[in-house]
Order: sequence, then C-alpha cells, then structure tokens
Amino acid sequence: MQAPADHKGYSAFDDRRNERVERLHTGSSHRKIGKGVPVFVMLPLDTVSNGGGLNKPRTLNASLMALKSAGVEGVMVDAWWGLVEKDGPLKYNWEGYRELVQMVQRHGLKLQVVMSFHQCGGNVGDSCSIPLPPWVLQEISKNPDLVYTDRSGRRNPEYISLGCDSLPVLRGRTPIQVYSDFMTSFRQSFKDFLGDVIVEIQVGMGPCGELRYPSYPESNGTWKFPGIGEFQCYDKYMGASLQAAAIAIGTKEWGQSGPHDAGHYKQFPEETGFFRREGTWKSDYGNFFMEWYSGQLLEHGDRILAAAEGIFRGTGAMLSGKVAGIHWHYKTSSHPAELTAGYYNTRHRDGYVPIARILGRRGAMMNFTCMEMRDEEQSGHSNCSPEGLVRQVQAAAKAARTKLAGENALERYDGAAFSQVVVTSRVDSSEGLSAFTYLRMNKKLFEGDNWRNLVAFVKNMSEGGRGRKILEDDFGQSDLYVGFLSRRKNDEKKGVLV
Repeated sequence: MQAPADHKGYSAFDDRRNERVERLHTGSSHRKIGKGVPVFVMLPLDTVSNGGGLNKPRTLNASLMALKSAGVEGVMVDAWWGLVEKDGPLKYNWEGYRELVQMVQRHGLKLQVVMSFHQCGGNVGDSCSIPLPPWVLQEISKNPDLVYTDRSGRRNPEYISLGCDSLPVLRGRTPIQVYSDFMTSFRQSFKDFLGDVIVEIQVGMGPCGELRYPSYPESNGTWKFPGIGEFQCYDKYMGASLQAAAIAIGTKEWGQSGPHDAGHYKQFPEETGFFRREGTWKSDYGNFFMEWYSGQLLEHGDRILAAAEGIFRGTGAMLSGKVAGIHWHYKTSSHPAELTAGYYNTRHRDGYVPIARILGRRGAMMNFTCMEMRDEEQSGHSNCSPEGLVRQVQAAAKAARTKLAGENALERYDGAAFSQVVVTSRVDSSEGLSAFTYLRMNKKLFEGDNWRNLVAFVKNMSEGGRGRKILEDDFGQSDLYVGFLSRRKNDEKKGVLV
C-alpha cells in the first residue's frame, strides 16, 4: 500500500525527540520475559459504583486471586469522568479507585488505567450506563453543539466534539483543560503507585476511549453492522473549522457543508456517490475533505497526548492511546467505515502511519483491537479483513517506531480466538506486541473450558507462543484449573465469586 506524506504538521518523525521521550518513561514499559507478552484482563465496566465505592469487593478479591494464579500480569480499569467528577467542576472522588489499586497491589498484580472521558452505554459490550458528568450535560443542554452531530442533526452525547477543544465552553475551562485537570488530580492522588502498581495510563480520546469519531453508534438502531457509518462534522464548531480550511485554499464553496453524497449509517459503499469504487472520495474535493476531517482528529489526539505527556512525565507509567479495529469494508477501494471514523485509509493511502507517529512522538503505545479475529470467520458481504487490517497496523507501528499493544474486540472464550491472538502477536520480534489486554472479566470467564483456555493462552503468551495447532490442543484440565475449581466451590458457598 502506498504511503503518502503525513498530514500537514506531521511530515517528519523526529527520532531524537522520540528517544528523549522514551528516556522520560524509562522503566515504564511492560515486563517482558524473553519474547513473552504480558497479559492483562479488563475488569467489569462497573467495577466502581455510581456512588464512587468499589463494587462487590469480596467478589473482585477472589477473582483477582484466580487471575494471579493463572499467571496474568495485571488488570485494566476505566476511570470514568462521569463518576469521578460528577459532583461538580474540580470535585474529584477517587475513593473506589484507591481501594482497587490497593487490592491489586496486595495480589502482586499490575494495573492499566483508562482515562475515560466518554460515556458508557450505547456501544458493543456496554453492560451499564455511565453518562458524562451531570454538570457537563447541563452545559450540553444549553449548547447542543458541544457534542458531535451528523448530517441529519442528530446529536451524540458520548463525547465532547473536538471542534471546541480549545474554547472555554465548560464553565470557563476548555475540554483539554478539563481533561488535563482530571489527569493531574489522578497523578496527585496515586503518585505513590505510578510506575510500580499502575504501569500504564491509556488516554481516552473519543467514543469508547478510542481516537475516532462516533461514526457507527449502535444505540437506538442508528447504525447496524456492516454499515458504512456517517461523518460527524455538523456541529457549529466543526462547521466553522471546515469553512476556514476551505477559504484558506480559495475554495469557499467546499466549506459550506460535509459531503452531500456520503449516504446513511446502514448503507453499503456502492449505494453512495462518495464511497463507490470511482466515487467522490477520489476527487480533489474528496481529498480536501478527508485531509481536513482526519487532520482534525490527529490534532485532537496530539493535544490530549501532549497534556498527558507533561502530566505523567517521570512517573514511570507508560502512556497509550487506543485505535479502533474497523475491519468491515476493508477490502473495498474507499474503506468507507474507516473514513467516516476519521481514519484516512484507502487502497491507495496508508491512514495508520500518521496515527502511529503522533502516538510515538508523545511516547505512547498504540493499542489496537480485533486481534482475535480471522478473515474466514467473517461474512462475505461485509468485505471484512481483520487479519489484513492488523498486518497493516503492525507495519505502521514498526514504520513509526511506536510500540504496539493489542486487545480482542469482542468477548471470546474459544481456543480459536486465543490462538489467533498468539499468531498475530508473533509476526516477528520487531513487530510483536508489547502487551495484550483481554476483554473481559466476568462470570463466564471462570467457567469450564473458558477458564482452561485462558490459562493455556496466558502460558503460551508468556512463552512467546508455540503456534496455532499446539495452542488449540493444549486445553486439558491443568492442576491450576482443578485447584481453582476447588477454591471456587468454597468461595461460592461464601458468596464471593461472580
């Protein structure tokens, strides 16, 4: 795939600066034994309750004990903006998270913490509802343009629009200032644990914590897989930015609106004028619009990561940023689902190298999903290629000299999914994963074959992987599993397991 020059402002990768950033985070990379890949497990979305305390602490304690016995490196938790700062601006409640950090430390585990500036609810796997802070929702009710908006005027309350990143729209503070204050409070509250127990800070940069636009919302049936999604650039702040970009190159008419022929959420590319094989996306206008749309996303990510870099410098905690695994319609020329999400990736243009370079410039790992998926599992009409997408992202991270970590996109417990992660994590020594985070800890994970598969998977990852066939045959009832079953029966009597 041909790789053009990056978006303006990111045309050269400053190797000397990257080396300096790596030194700032000395000791922050995940522990690796030989070629092994450390495995983390995501905790439930509601690990911390709406009241700010730890949910089901006895259950969680027993579960952490089991994960430790399985050889898991640590766990991941969302630090929800909507919970921590819900009582008012600059009023933070870290009580439940402090209890969690101490519990994780007692079990000798590590912790990845996500700075979750998005709402929980409305997307794949969302099992609870955690909206943005009430005082933020009040501001949105007074000014609906604070959130992303589609061509039909539908507002999406998942995340504040990047169009107002630098405007004091949140009671005198800009969104970037609000995120920075949140992260600063976290650093101050957990300074004694950063770099030791808390080894990674994943910086949320959009819906689901991912650096993207909310182009495929599932709530209320707005979008359905494998629809192309819609551009999210119709709030007044994004509109003003688009207009200014068009005027700057002498084509004022291009800034009046987003593409008129880009179709609707559930459509396929050939049903639209913009995304069909020889569509508008290939025109001068299409290139202008996508350069602007994707460029705004890159700049948004860089602004938040720059703030995080300054806040967590010297703490020993590694930074990371999450990129969505949008694998549907990947086999088409225009890659429409990626384009509407803000990734300017087509058959003729690599959209992931610029993202990887921005992360690398800030000393952050690139965290990517859909590592468990195989092309052969996908339906033909969706033109999916998760394996091709993962290979491209691995190459992009390598080109940008950016560390790569992985996740599974969907809840999977079968040997085939675990096997695929091992395969994709072992392309070669220079493109392998720095860490893998499994989605997600729940009652099903500790059942029968699911638990045996996890134990075998963690062992394979720690040993650097032994190949797909061996892994899939390695699901016998180990002593570890039998021992855990005995403890589980006793704990169930006490009511401590999920």
